[in-house]
This record gives sequence, structure tokens and C-alpha cells, in this order.
Amino acid sequence: MKTIKGPAIFLAQFIGDQEPFNNLTSICKWAKNLGYKGVQLPTNDLRFIDLQKAAESKTYADEIKGQVNACGLEITELSTHLQGQLVAVNPAYDTLFDAFAPAQYKNNPSARQQWAAQQVKYAAKASQNLGLTASVTFSGALLWPMMYPWPQRPAGLVETGFTELAKRWEPILNVYQDCGIDLCYEIHPGEDLHDGITYEMFLDKVNQHSRACLLYDPSHFVLQCLDYLEYIDNYHERIKMFHVKDAEFNPTGKQGVYGGYQNWIDRAGRFRSLGDGQVDFKSIFSKLTQYDYTGWAVLEWECALKNSQDGAREGAEFINNHIIRVTEKAFDDFAASGSDDAFNHRLLGLK
Repeated sequence: MKTIKGPAIFLAQFIGDQEPFNNLTSICKWAKNLGYKGVQLPTNDLRFIDLQKAAESKTYADEIKGQVNACGLEITELSTHLQGQLVAVNPAYDTLFDAFAPAQYKNNPSARQQWAAQQVKYAAKASQNLGLTASVTFSGALLWPMMYPWPQRPAGLVETGFTELAKRWEPILNVYQDCGIDLCYEIHPGEDLHDGITYEMFLDKVNQHSRACLLYDPSHFVLQCLDYLEYIDNYHERIKMFHVKDAEFNPTGKQGVYGGYQNWIDRAGRFRSLGDGQVDFKSIFSKLTQYDYTGWAVLEWECALKNSQDGAREGAEFINNHIIRVTEKAFDDFAASGSDDAFNHRLLGLK
């Protein structure tokens, strides 16, 4: 067994235009002062990392790594959530998701998709240059508008959607294979990969690609009423990243999983700061440790109620208190009687 690394923090929800959140050095010093040991970097903001440059220049990647290390932190992983979303977009969402792309690709879905795929490929090489082992993304979604089967889905629609999704992702996964990086899909509502079944459907289409791995985030499973502990039992060999995020689900006689089109504060299912929701993190950390998870425990702050800086401050201590420093000996070693083959044979009445 190995001790999980952490605490670390995903910076996406904290980046802003004011100090200390508007540049890499300042935000890293802020995170270090809160007790974090690592930062997970989003890759869509040039103030923090130029993704293409990090992919094409080892020197630049070393400079970014050194900048973070000088603050007493490590880079845990790179995130291409927003770019990955654009690898597969149903036309119903074209206008909304144009906001994730540079201006020159807006109103041009084909060019936007090509840009997004290249961005995710850059993250593979950039991760390699930074000495990382995993990166996180979204799968995108062609089928999400048809998630609920009414009107009845045409025969073959889901098959066609997953075939196309795999066609777009398999060349990207091959780049990650070449670079020795695991590409971890965050299983998330709004993505075609939103639970275990859809992930398995995708794996079948990409021929069980060894680099098609998982980021584990239990908060999304609470909101789906999915057994997030059994999920670890099912997929622990593919889990290479971990977002520590809390959530609660409190259905009423008026609303349930779908939330009644309400704002987050009024939904039955809400994301919460660590310790304020319903996730059983003691069991999660125990299971991940049991299964020899070797990655980081990374705070992702999303809360409908609590201030983000309070959530970040409390989150570092919360994660630190849940990391299990693994034992180096069995608890009953004191009672060991010693053994060798001859002794074992005698005990069993064997010659």
C-alpha cells in the first residue's frame, strides 16, 4: 500500500483578476500558506501556463515547474476540462459552448473541435515535459440532450453517438500513450461519460485503451444516487486522479434528481464544501488506500453556500486529516511464531 499524496488544490475556481489570484506565483504562495502541497493547473489561462509552449519547449515547462516549486509546491496534474468539452458538442449547445473557445473559432464548430483536440494533445506532451503522470479532461457530449429517453430515441442512436465519440478521442488517447500519460475523464453530468455504464460503453469503443482512465469525484455520484464506494471497487484499476469534493442530496415531495430548473441554492442536490455535505470520505480514503491509489487528493471547491476562501482554508486541513499514512507492519506481528517450509509441513501433517 501507498500513502495518498496531498493535500492539493485545483486552481480553476480561484483564479481571478485580483491578487493573489491573478498570477501563478501569487496563487501558489496563497495555496502554500493554507497548507497545500500541490496545485492542479487549468490550462485555459495564459497568465498561468501557455499550454502549447509547455508542449513544445522543455525549457519553458521547466520554468513553470520551477516557479511552482519555488513556492514549496508541486504541480499535480494539468486540466483540459474546457477544451475536452469541445471535442464533442451537440448542436443544441453550440452557442453556449462557444464561450469556451477563442474568438476566432466561434460560430465554426468544425474549427473549434479541431482546436480543442489539439489543445488536449498539447496537454499530453506538456505533462510529459513537466514530469507528470496523469491529466484530466471532459469527454464532451453528443448524446446528452437525449439522456432521458423521451421522445423515444431512434434505434441505433446511442451506438452511433459512442462510435463517433470514440473516433474523436482514440487519436488523442494514442498521443497520451506515446507520451506515457494517463488521460483521466471526469465522470460528470453533461458529459456522455457520466457514470460507470457510459464509461464502459466508451472503453468498448476505444478497444479498452490503457490510457482511458478516470478522475474520481464522489460529489457527482451523490447527485445521481450512485453507489460511490462500490464504484471504487469496480474501477479502482482505472482511477488515477481524485477530486475531493463534497455534496448533498435532499429530495423532497416537490423535487429530486433533476432539480426543477432551480438555482444551485434551491436544488435537492447541491455541491458543498468539505465536511458540510454527505460524502463518506473516511470510507473513500480507506478504499483508495486499500487499492493502492498512488495519486494526489485534490480539493475542488464548489459550494452553494460557503465562501471559496473559507472552503479552501478548511479543505487543506480536512484532506490532511483524512490521508491515511499506511502501516509498515501488521498489527499482529508481535504474536508471530516464525515459519519455514518444514514447520508448515509439520503443522499440516505432511511429509
